[in-house]
Amino acid sequence: MSITEAFGDVATMVAQMNPEKVVALKASRQMSEEVEKLVMLKKQGTISVDEAADLERFLALDLFISLAKARAHILLVK
Repeated sequence: MSITEAFGDVATMVAQMNPEKVVALKASRQMSEEVEKLVMLKKQGTISVDEAADLERFLALDLFISLAKARAHILLVK
């Protein structure tokens, strides 16, 4: 099993728990601001190794939440 398949399987399980709540998920203002800061640092070329790792983790979390929301949406339109 690949990591992509694992993310997909877990996203499906999360979506099935409460599709309405999963579709409504939004990042907090604090999280959004942190991601924006890290993206700006990366574009400027001044991002540290630790900050780059944090950005990658945020992006992985965003991918997971997007997968869960997409799967929840499918469950709601059936």
